[in-house]
Amino acid sequence: MKDNQAPQAIYLKDYRCPDYLIDKVDLTFKLYDQDTVVLSRMEVMLNPDSKVESPPLELDGGDIKLVTIKIDGELVNDDNYIVENEQLVLKAVPKSFVLEIETIIQPQSNTRLEGLYVSNGMFCTQCEAQGFRHITYFMDRPDVMSRFTTRIEADKSKYPILLSNGNPVGDGALEDGRHWVSWEDPFKKPCYLFALVAGDLACADDSFTTCSGRKVDIRLYVEPQDLDKCDHAIESLKNAMTWDEEVYGREYDLDIYMIVAVSHFNMGAMENKGLNIFNTSCVLANPATTTDAGFQRVEGVVGHEYFHNWSGNRVTCRDWFQLSLKEGFTVFRDEEFSRDMGCSIKRIEDVTYLKTYQFAEDAGPMAHPIRPDSYIEMNNFYTTTVYQKGAEVVRMIHTLVGEAGFRKGCDLYFDRHDGQAVTCDDFVCAIEEANQIDLGQFRRWYQQAGTPELEVSTAYDSGTQVLTLSVAQYCAPTPGQDKKQPFYIPLRISLFDSEGQPIVVKVKGDRSDVLYINEYDCVVPVFERKQEICFEDVSERAIPSLLRNFSAPVKLNYRCLKEDLAFLVRHDSDAFSRWDAAQKLVLLSIKEQIQNCQEGMDLVLDELVVSSFEYVLQDQSLDDALVARILMLPSEAYLVEETELSDTDAIFKVRQFFKRSIATKLEALLLSRYEGNKLSVAYEATAEQIAVRSLKNACLDYLSVLGSDVSESLCFAQLASADNMTDESAALRTIVHQQLGDWRGALDDFYNKWQHEPLVVDLWIGVQASSPAEDALAQVKALESHKAFEQTNPNKVRALYGTFANANLVNFHQGSGAGYQFHADCILAMNKINPQIAARLITPLTKWSSYNLVRQKAMCDALREIIAQPDLSNDVYEIVSKSLADQI
Repeated sequence: MKDNQAPQAIYLKDYRCPDYLIDKVDLTFKLYDQDTVVLSRMEVMLNPDSKVESPPLELDGGDIKLVTIKIDGELVNDDNYIVENEQLVLKAVPKSFVLEIETIIQPQSNTRLEGLYVSNGMFCTQCEAQGFRHITYFMDRPDVMSRFTTRIEADKSKYPILLSNGNPVGDGALEDGRHWVSWEDPFKKPCYLFALVAGDLACADDSFTTCSGRKVDIRLYVEPQDLDKCDHAIESLKNAMTWDEEVYGREYDLDIYMIVAVSHFNMGAMENKGLNIFNTSCVLANPATTTDAGFQRVEGVVGHEYFHNWSGNRVTCRDWFQLSLKEGFTVFRDEEFSRDMGCSIKRIEDVTYLKTYQFAEDAGPMAHPIRPDSYIEMNNFYTTTVYQKGAEVVRMIHTLVGEAGFRKGCDLYFDRHDGQAVTCDDFVCAIEEANQIDLGQFRRWYQQAGTPELEVSTAYDSGTQVLTLSVAQYCAPTPGQDKKQPFYIPLRISLFDSEGQPIVVKVKGDRSDVLYINEYDCVVPVFERKQEICFEDVSERAIPSLLRNFSAPVKLNYRCLKEDLAFLVRHDSDAFSRWDAAQKLVLLSIKEQIQNCQEGMDLVLDELVVSSFEYVLQDQSLDDALVARILMLPSEAYLVEETELSDTDAIFKVRQFFKRSIATKLEALLLSRYEGNKLSVAYEATAEQIAVRSLKNACLDYLSVLGSDVSESLCFAQLASADNMTDESAALRTIVHQQLGDWRGALDDFYNKWQHEPLVVDLWIGVQASSPAEDALAQVKALESHKAFEQTNPNKVRALYGTFANANLVNFHQGSGAGYQFHADCILAMNKINPQIAARLITPLTKWSSYNLVRQKAMCDALREIIAQPDLSNDVYEIVSKSLADQI
């Protein structure tokens, strides 16, 4: 793409309130097999806050055919409006009027899956962030909030179910076997929350009684063959409704709550008011076809979308730069919900994801604050930074003001801004006002990109019995931000004596800003570039446990002895910190051996790693889920982030060496825990059973690398006898990745058994795409032609292309560059079909600076090939151009 064709950025600093407001919208959809007719009737008025005299009315719209425009019932002549640059501009309009627009769209050919489209014969919508403009002309911005009524007309035999937002208010028969249904949403909402569904769907019904005694009908609509996969989502929804009442005092406000499962969906789910639309992967669950992780994902996503009813719908964003206002807050809420539902390692899972993907984003060309300053394509900023780091920022606020203070601040926020479109500052101000605190410096988390690093050293004075922590903070430059101001960082600390017992913590000096969680645990704010934290009455050299429960999204650089890390693995009372100590111990050892590998030296396994793993395997008092997590070696993707100019071949070789060596030394113990964790009771997706299965399959994963007759027979026996998808898919993965026995036959048998279950087929594709086998790229290319693969289905694309690029380090980064070339071709193909998904696929290539020079060149060559193509979407152009900013 030439520079003079490049799309222009939109900046937060240029925000201007809308010149007009739309109080009420009446929509009529006439659905047909080819064209769909959309009739829009809008009550428009001049915004009293507008600073422009007699402004034109600018409506957004793209990929739609304009038929007629009427103002107060009169046709608008062609010379009174302009259609250009995906906008309809009405030159002169009254201060208050009724605007009627008729348009025609073609949902059947909409492969972008934005606006109204067809998925497996079902009409459905996706309007966030800017999809509504592909349905009709409208002020497609979140600060224009309107009351919607929707009438849907369609063939009754093909589309017996017609759904939209709010409550049903009418229905009837039409000529030619057609029918209509009308819906009314009494709450004002931005157009990104509009939803429509029409199809031949089955419904699972239930109900919920709110805290005030109101009955809410619950309806989950699915394709008929999926009715047996609805119970878990409905139960999760009811749990979420109860939890939000108890924890936040938020009650549901409509008479009906609907969820629709859709197979073709760009995202995980969408919180449309009263009518959530879900990717099937985030709502359907059955023990035979869904893994434990799948069950947990359904629970979390169902909770997330429900919580949006208040944190996103009742109070929404003023503009898209404020996206983290609703998403960061709601991710925090769903994380806490999942933890309260019994997921003991939820914090570890969330931090693992953050460190692997969000830290990488912060270190790359797409680094941005949780409230970005600019964007070209808004879809590109539904990122781990906005979501996951945004949640960490909310979590830090929660830490600083405490549970009661946070609830008080949230109550004020919801009460003050109900029915409004607001900013991140409005949320922070509500917390400040409710708790009488100043979060001025803390606001830098919203303004500055990058991951802060804490350098910590300790000194102990036995004479004064004072332990001093010297702390320095630093944040590397990011695009557009060369210099950073100090962040306000809550650092949670405990101390342990030589026997592993906690020491009472007492910070020296009159520190009113120190939060004492209990006598052994405190949170100390770090707000200067360099500062000291002194603990009094420490009777011996203590071992500190730092950044407990991951109290801030920072990198902690604390040069301690490996023996101290092994000590914390045994004794730390915080589950996250115990796991983190194990990760750091393994990471230090792996990095040493990567250097040995590159220098041609023999690889050596650190005995401290072995003894630490042996200890946790033997400790029956530990939660099985925690043991399983501790046994998981740092992922290859995380090892890339932790090494300079990464050598992917060395990373793969050393990690495999560690896994095989640990399995060899601890074979008997691993086998014992595997056998001891076999369940004889019926499957349940409870926290207890999930923990047992996770440890059992972690042990099997280790044993499988031995390639012995015993381990091979274990894998095939589990594959044959499994009564749930967790155990069945775990066995298949180990068999295929280790190429045990007739592994090809196992793959074929699995597919033949499950070929009619699309989500299970996605698992089957992912197992092959992530295989470390030398011919994995050839297997991936072959799968492109398989009847199970569909380029227009985002789930299939993610399972094949996404898994290969993100979860197959050794093959994606093969020295020939063939993996990069293949991926570039995939991105260009998807750019024509679904630009949103194409843009997501680029992410692995954006990290080119993390790799050695040979791979850097090959990855940049692939990016240059992409950007040289004509007709690139804004989605793809923005990410590639920013990735090459230092190279072009």
